Amino acid sequence: MDQKKLSNWLKGIIIGMAVCGAVIFFIVFPVMGTDVLKSYPEFSGWFWPWLIFLWIVGIPCYVVLTYGWSIASEIGKDRSFTMKNAESLKKIMVTAVADTAVFFVGNLVFLFLNMNHPSVMLASLFVCFAGISVGVVAGALSHLVQKAAVIQEENDSVI
Repeated sequence: MDQKKLSNWLKGIIIGMAVCGAVIFFIVFPVMGTDVLKSYPEFSGWFWPWLIFLWIVGIPCYVVLTYGWSIASEIGKDRSFTMKNAESLKKIMVTAVADTAVFFVGNLVFLFLNMNHPSVMLASLFVCFAGISVGVVAGALSHLVQKAAVIQEENDSVI
């Protein structure tokens, strides 16, 4: 597979992830919330704070997708191992870890405000694990791309 084709595949996946995220954040979460309200009307005060909180923690996901788009564009230009890509991966790492921390703290706050159930808090730990995993993988890739970029610069300067 050549660089241009790989770049197009990556961009297609990024667009698909953006669409799936929009469906989840703007259709699935509100529908699930209204279903919970129908079954448990005593939770009516929880709907909007939770929905707004989920929308807020969803914003960094789209920031990460823009960094991914930038990396895919660089790959399409046959510049896979560049310091720019290493920096983009580092930004993905920081964004993912920060978003995970905000999600965890927000869940704790809702738990202490009695607007969260302990089982939901426990289930959210899986989301936190996924966010930290994305951050660690992005950090490792950033390190490797940075080392490859240095080696590539050395090789280009020798020739």
